[in-house]
Amino acid sequence: MNTSTMTQNPLLIGKGLPPFADITPEHVVPGMTQLLAELDAELTRLEETAQPTWSGIVEPLQSLQERLIWSWGIVNHLMGVKNSPELRKAHETVQPQVVQFINRLNQSQPIYKAFKALADSPEWDVLEPAQKRIVEAAIRDAELSGVGLEGEIRDRFNAIQLELADLSTKFSNHVLDATKAFGLTLTTKQEVDGLPPSLLSLAALAAREAGEDAATPENGPWRITLDFPSFGPFLKYSTRRDLRETVYRAYITRASEGDLDNSPAIERILDLRRQKAHILGFPSYAELSLASKMAPNVAAVEELLEELRAASYDAGMKEFEDLKAFAASKNAPEAADLKHWDIPFWSERQREEKFSYTAEELRPYFPLPQVLDGLFGLVKRIFNIAITPADGLAPVWHPDVRYFQVADSTGEAIAYFYLDPYSRPSEKRGGAWMDECVTRAKLIEDGHTKIRLPVAYLQCNQTPPVDGKPSLMTFAEVETLFHEFGHGLQHMLTTVDYPGAAGINNVEWDAVELPSQFMENWCYDRATLFGMARHYETGEPLPEHYYQKLLAARTYMSGTATLRQLHFGFVDLELHHRYQPGGKETVNELRNRIAAKTTVLKPLPEDSFLCAFNHIFAGGYAAGYYSYKWAEVLSADAFAAFEEAGLENESAIASVGKQFRDTVLGLGGSLHPMEVFKTFRGREPSTKPLLIHSGLIPAT
Repeated sequence: MNTSTMTQNPLLIGKGLPPFADITPEHVVPGMTQLLAELDAELTRLEETAQPTWSGIVEPLQSLQERLIWSWGIVNHLMGVKNSPELRKAHETVQPQVVQFINRLNQSQPIYKAFKALADSPEWDVLEPAQKRIVEAAIRDAELSGVGLEGEIRDRFNAIQLELADLSTKFSNHVLDATKAFGLTLTTKQEVDGLPPSLLSLAALAAREAGEDAATPENGPWRITLDFPSFGPFLKYSTRRDLRETVYRAYITRASEGDLDNSPAIERILDLRRQKAHILGFPSYAELSLASKMAPNVAAVEELLEELRAASYDAGMKEFEDLKAFAASKNAPEAADLKHWDIPFWSERQREEKFSYTAEELRPYFPLPQVLDGLFGLVKRIFNIAITPADGLAPVWHPDVRYFQVADSTGEAIAYFYLDPYSRPSEKRGGAWMDECVTRAKLIEDGHTKIRLPVAYLQCNQTPPVDGKPSLMTFAEVETLFHEFGHGLQHMLTTVDYPGAAGINNVEWDAVELPSQFMENWCYDRATLFGMARHYETGEPLPEHYYQKLLAARTYMSGTATLRQLHFGFVDLELHHRYQPGGKETVNELRNRIAAKTTVLKPLPEDSFLCAFNHIFAGGYAAGYYSYKWAEVLSADAFAAFEEAGLENESAIASVGKQFRDTVLGLGGSLHPMEVFKTFRGREPSTKPLLIHSGLIPAT
């Protein structure tokens, strides 16, 4: 069959729900190749005919971009949920062409000039705020993509972009290879003392994969690796201090030696980013990064980080002293001189004693169907929407995938979402995420105006139902589901009719976690928790003592946890704002200087953590790691509005919920996030609610 013809290739339909049952990896290369050729010709035509009006440039460009987003979005979605060697190869073949097309689009002078002319035209005054934001973002993004450059400078800029992309891939590959290269094989029961059954199973599997065919969880041998599911629990549970030290030292020196040494790449990346910023007229890469974020400048970010640091430093130091005292009470010889590899072990022992429950004990109270009922009951309570199953109305990529309808108070459908809850290690990537399937838009078809309803993808990775039991969730998995649903709500409850600013589109990077982190707070709300936590066999509600322990454990070691995030945020910002590659101070000296005021235990001399800091050298967080805390301030303050109204007061909760829905969830990217927040809260955000929720200052 000729998969490249328009009628037969399902990737070229370009609208509606993806026909997952009909799409195979064989469709990707011919479908995307044909689509890119058509879009390239369309872009050329648009460059020749573009008019500086909304209908003359924004609408045709939107239509062109949506075709690419629809088709390439399906390919990327399947890469995450139905990965295979064939799909990976097809994706790899097409991706460079997609990137080249996007570069061409971003640096198109005629398109840019049409946008600029529209912003200076008489029509500008009659555009809605959402329309203006879309035009302003298009102008800004083109400028940050080098649209104003010409000749040698433009060639140099594009060469920097290509080299940075290549360095980023190599950096991440080195971290992966260095992580895989280490393995500690244990052969005696004494060497695995303290390890839980789940880690023994994982370690025996790792040993078998390394060639020890007869390895079993009961008798070993066992292999500990630097993969987090192995490394993390080993430091928490191993009673062998000498082995914890070995594993810890291996972890902090990853990708810092030999062929896998990332040190040269760090210097080169920082130097190229600095050059790129200077070419675009910014004093530092940090200022370039912030040009498209909510935070106004580096000084504002540093002020926030310092405020949180001042509030958490003494708490972190006290937690460390308490931990030493606890270890001493257990007659630990290392109590007076705790090292980095002792902190996870003694923190876990102290947590167990303080709160006397394990994550496994709570699972029977959180079967997925019940948790969904609780979540849907909550959003009915606070946002007045009804969620009902709509399975069978949409094609799915796996039999476990569910489809749901979201309706308003009149019963009319306003959105839909897919839920893919279970882990499938053979084809689905780990973690949890929300993505867009269809974005809300106002369309004119056959002379009639209609609203295209948004559709979201929600992905989790929890245990599937086994042996007739439902999927039983840990409390952390419940929080994760609520978090992703928060992203989904912003996508689904948008009231913006222009795709460029509907839902999460055009929302600044450091504000996009507001709805997701906001939703996590409700897991600790009494009515919400007891509305879903019942034993899956007996129907008995979660015992009160567990609820009290959950509340108490929420702020355990929060000073230490806050400092850890702030340490990364400060280091990231300093590297991208003041660091001079090849100057007097090395990157490690810079990090140690910052560690003096952001860590309770200084890094070891050989600590090369930066060589494995994928977030900022191979991910999207360069000069943006602070975003985690920035958005957490917003989400805690937003939740505080509900606390102030009274969580037991149903009518007050519904009233604040409507306000939150109309602003934070409804307005999406149509206004600057600070304007949206102030419209909801009546003032600028305060750090106080976050510090209260973290237990760092008392609630008043």
